[in-house]
Amino acid sequence: MSFANPPSTWAEKDKKHLWHPFTQMKDWQKEPIVVIERAEGFYLIDTEGRRYLDGVSSLWCNVHGHQVPEIDEAIVNQLKKVAHSTFLGLSNTPAIELAEKLAALAPRGLTRIFYSDSGSEAAEIALKMAYQYWQQRGFRKKKKFVKLTQSYHGDTLGSVSVGGIELFHQIYEPLLFETFSVESPYRYRWPGPGDPEKAGEHSLAQLEAILERHHEEITAFVMEPLMQGAAGMIDQPKGYISRARELTRKYNVLLVFDEVATGFGRTGRMFASDHENVTPDLMAVAKGLTGGYLPLAATFATEEVYEAFLGEYEEFKTFFHGHTFTANPLACAAASANLDLFEKKRVLDNVQPKIKRMTERLERFKKIPSVGDIRQKGMMAGIELIRDRASKKSFEPREKIGIRVTERARAKGVITRPLGPVMVLMPAPAIPAGELERLLDVLEESIREVTAEIQA
Repeated sequence: MSFANPPSTWAEKDKKHLWHPFTQMKDWQKEPIVVIERAEGFYLIDTEGRRYLDGVSSLWCNVHGHQVPEIDEAIVNQLKKVAHSTFLGLSNTPAIELAEKLAALAPRGLTRIFYSDSGSEAAEIALKMAYQYWQQRGFRKKKKFVKLTQSYHGDTLGSVSVGGIELFHQIYEPLLFETFSVESPYRYRWPGPGDPEKAGEHSLAQLEAILERHHEEITAFVMEPLMQGAAGMIDQPKGYISRARELTRKYNVLLVFDEVATGFGRTGRMFASDHENVTPDLMAVAKGLTGGYLPLAATFATEEVYEAFLGEYEEFKTFFHGHTFTANPLACAAASANLDLFEKKRVLDNVQPKIKRMTERLERFKKIPSVGDIRQKGMMAGIELIRDRASKKSFEPREKIGIRVTERARAKGVITRPLGPVMVLMPAPAIPAGELERLLDVLEESIREVTAEIQA
């Protein structure tokens, strides 16, 4: 069988055989699609040779760009040794080296690393660890979790159970376990009483009320710190995660941070938790862990959590979880090279002026009549588009406002991806200043043009 086909056939073959995630395939079948063939630096190149600036870091995971020599070399060198061996009953040198580096970078006290393949699985592992931790400590009533509304932790059933985006999760409700919900501090659309700027206080008061009443049956509070990404970039007020840590400690409940999207420089620090020096009991990471190269995730745990799983063989306190490609050596080698580049290229220092420039440029977006709210934490930003600023009325789903802006930006050579009516800005932390400027220019132009056409 030959695959040396003319470029025009790739789209046809895609539409014949593939099923894409989070995609209405009826639309996909009748619309022109982009098929990426290669990449250079911060650009993606399709089968027709067209170049696109990667404005969402290949779904929030790319850090240093594409075809990074140091990461390429690390993978090739590892490939010359071994591509994969099981982590069940064996270990491997790249996994050990990476664990040592991660433990040194993690919030103080997170010393144990459990590898997996995706952010969903890393979050799922955290849930299972939290539950089993309490069961093995004799707290048998602790079986439930607390979550934020609008939360997203992945697409496996456990992570969906602690998710809160109805559009994604409602259909699966009969399959999910029961949870307690705390209203997300979504200031722009805060449904609670009083000043929206007090949304954080109201949200934390709800959390304390639930913990006070139900702490004996609650295992953990699960949250995305600082920024709820998939919800449309909902940012949390300063002090929110610190107070969440205080409350969970007060009521003897574990705190789980999902840093799949916020980790590895996205917020301007290595982890979002670093902004307030908070150490959760469990923390999930993925996406930027390998610099966007290969599937790898990790769940961090404290020694206290880890030690609850120690016992005699016949006690069966083992954490019975694992997968074929757990701690894959190629992925671990890529991740280790990625972390070396953070230090070598001073990524966290160099990203600061870019964050400042993003903040300055986003002020211009506020002059667009259809921009209702802009939310930013570091290199993560969401621009919420609305039909009417006074009433905060949204565009109708059938108007596909986010998709239309995305298509306009793509025609101008920039790849982005909306979250409904929220345009997402998530460039790689290492993006050069010139490319960042172009990304902001194109997105601003595209929003102005499309919203003006709709409102005309």
